[in-house]
Amino acid sequence: MLDLKTVLVVALATASLQAVAWVFVWRAWRHLYELKFLAAGFGAIAIGLFLMVLRGAEPAAPAIVLHNTVIKLGLVLLAEGLARFLGQPRYTWIGISLLVFQVTIWSAALAIDPDDIAIRIHSSTVFTVIMMSVMCLGLARDRTQPPLLRLVTIAILAEYMAASILQSILEYRLPADFDGGPILADRNAWYLLQGTLFLIALFACLLFMVSSRLSTDLRRKHDALLQEVEERRRLESRLTASIEAERALRDEQADFMRVVSHEFRTPLAIIRNAVDMIGLVGDRSPEATRERLSGIGEALNRLFSLMDRFMADDRENGFQPEPMQLGTLIGDVRLHFEMTARGDRLRFAVADETASLHADPDMLGTVIINLIDNALKYAPHDPSIRVEARQEEGSIVIQVRDRGIGIPPAEAGKIGRRFFRASNAKTSTGTGLGLYVARKFLTYHGGTLQLTPNNGEGTTAIVRLPSSREAFDADLPEETAA
Repeated sequence: MLDLKTVLVVALATASLQAVAWVFVWRAWRHLYELKFLAAGFGAIAIGLFLMVLRGAEPAAPAIVLHNTVIKLGLVLLAEGLARFLGQPRYTWIGISLLVFQVTIWSAALAIDPDDIAIRIHSSTVFTVIMMSVMCLGLARDRTQPPLLRLVTIAILAEYMAASILQSILEYRLPADFDGGPILADRNAWYLLQGTLFLIALFACLLFMVSSRLSTDLRRKHDALLQEVEERRRLESRLTASIEAERALRDEQADFMRVVSHEFRTPLAIIRNAVDMIGLVGDRSPEATRERLSGIGEALNRLFSLMDRFMADDRENGFQPEPMQLGTLIGDVRLHFEMTARGDRLRFAVADETASLHADPDMLGTVIINLIDNALKYAPHDPSIRVEARQEEGSIVIQVRDRGIGIPPAEAGKIGRRFFRASNAKTSTGTGLGLYVARKFLTYHGGTLQLTPNNGEGTTAIVRLPSSREAFDADLPEETAA
């Protein structure tokens, strides 16, 4: 037969072990600070039961109130810890109010009739039902824990509330001289025994909840880590691509510098040296030779200036537009090819030589010369290269038409890239810089270059430039016009 003292010892051992277990769990996972309240709740219940085990057969009234209030404090702490753990609203004021109610009712009942425990049992039932209803409300609102686990925990709390209500009913219905049954030696021992089972079941549910929270946190951290790894890989890929692009640009720039140095400086230095040598014996040369030498010197000075300005890529020093007439531009181009003995194949047609435009004479002259050079080079059997210039709708249009090898349709989009040469032009000498330089210089002027195939054969290069200063400024790219 189980007496009340034995059941109290079992309940004390259970609550004490659970309090110690929660202390260790909290120390293992310090970020779950709510577990401190659970440890304190089970600890308060253990202390209250320990005081009840130690008290004598005739305890004083204050001792009875204190021991039971400590146990009720443990229940309040469990409710507070559960609400904090689930992230639900905390009704701390309800717990404090019920503790005050507990102390007041029990003190009054012991002062009026110490032998009548009915009022104390009924007040404890009210306390238990209200506090556990608050806990059930928090579990019902929660969405962080598995639904089945929440339902099981609510059922355990409901069972204890039902047991408390049943104890009040039995206290009300049983005769005053009823002491115990065949198994439990005390009429209240069964309530304490099922309370011990309740603590074990609640402890298990709370452990499962902590385990579920830790698993969720672990998955969240794992997902965050995977996302960070993916982001780092993405950034690493972008960084690698940027480094490769920068390396490619540097290699391209180095190639460009080598090509320009070889293609421009070497022949120009040879020509300059030849001009200097001829100048030493200029007094014995005819007048025509002197004029040609003067023209060569001026051309060399212009080409050296162009090269330095183009290599510097500085608009302030490199781009120097000024008002000029279309006839003057075409005349300078014609003179260039006459001096190089290649003007006999060129047919010039200028609709209005007085048409004005705002341009850099050297840069724009280089554009037209490069286009004509290409036509002469890639149309070796064409006896006449047509160069036409006219003004139309606020623009200056210059066309260079040939009947040469043309541009393969599949490679039309690549023509004009730096160092690119069409597949049908490999047999001819060249660097693939002529059209690139032409497009670059036209960009300064707000102009465009269009390469179109002729109906029969060959290519027509069409240059369009703004004729007025206002149109020139409006057509400039933003970074050039700044």
